[in-house]
Amino acid sequence: ERDAPWDKHKKHSETIANYYSSDREFISKGEKVTYCSDLLDFRLTPDPEESAYKLKLDSARFCRQRHCPICQWRRSLRWKAKAYQAIPKVTIDYPKHRWLFVTLTLKNCQIHELRDTLKWVNDSFKRLTKLKEFPAIGWIKSVEVTRGKDGSAHPHIHALLLVPPSYFHKDYLSQQRWCELWQKCLRIDYKPILDIQAIKRTPNFIIPEILKYQCKESDLVADKEWFLELTRQLKGTRAIAVGGVLRPYMKSLEEDPDDLIGKGEDEVDQVDEGHLFFGWKPREKKYRLIN
Repeated sequence: ERDAPWDKHKKHSETIANYYSSDREFISKGEKVTYCSDLLDFRLTPDPEESAYKLKLDSARFCRQRHCPICQWRRSLRWKAKAYQAIPKVTIDYPKHRWLFVTLTLKNCQIHELRDTLKWVNDSFKRLTKLKEFPAIGWIKSVEVTRGKDGSAHPHIHALLLVPPSYFHKDYLSQQRWCELWQKCLRIDYKPILDIQAIKRTPNFIIPEILKYQCKESDLVADKEWFLELTRQLKGTRAIAVGGVLRPYMKSLEEDPDDLIGKGEDEVDQVDEGHLFFGWKPREKKYRLIN
């Protein structure tokens, strides 16, 4: 069951491949996505907790296209793994500091205006971090884009902020004040929607929200023309940025992971008890064991 997502992501990647292949501008992308992860090589490795064996991906041919559902899923897993490794180091170095989870939004834009809107949003966030009232000494920021029911685009920011203990005493900012500051940095004449939560424990549970896909799969496959324009608009843009004191710990989050498999993470995985190969069956929309 834990490997069931492979079927879902590969099924959606077929839709994306068809979208790309239908447009001369993206034919080469379509060919790459079509053959992405057709064959999966899993190792059987001992699982001491269950006194049994588990499957560990050993090799697969990934297309590494930004909007391939399989590759963006694997990329997200690698980003999260790196963040989970870095968070304890931050906690050791800043034991009394706390975390805030902030979502910053603005009105939807037309999909063909997305690139300019993203630049505007990112510039606004930079202005926010330079304000004297901005309390964080470090942050992880991700930009997500969702599809509106009318075909518009809704870009918004998720940010994990590291703040000193004084924030919850003399330097505290109410949600209303946060909203005022964000409005000021956006330079808009309406009140934007903003959500802010204080995290009382380790931020590990919020990491998946920060480092998930830039655009969820259901939006990617909902409309061909919207998706193709999304590809044009997001070309060369960055989904994740790290700033302040967190940069030395998590700078690698700003880069495309070299390894989408995750080899060598567990000592027990060094034991190889054999391989199982799974091939994609287009008619069944499932991976099947190859005998």
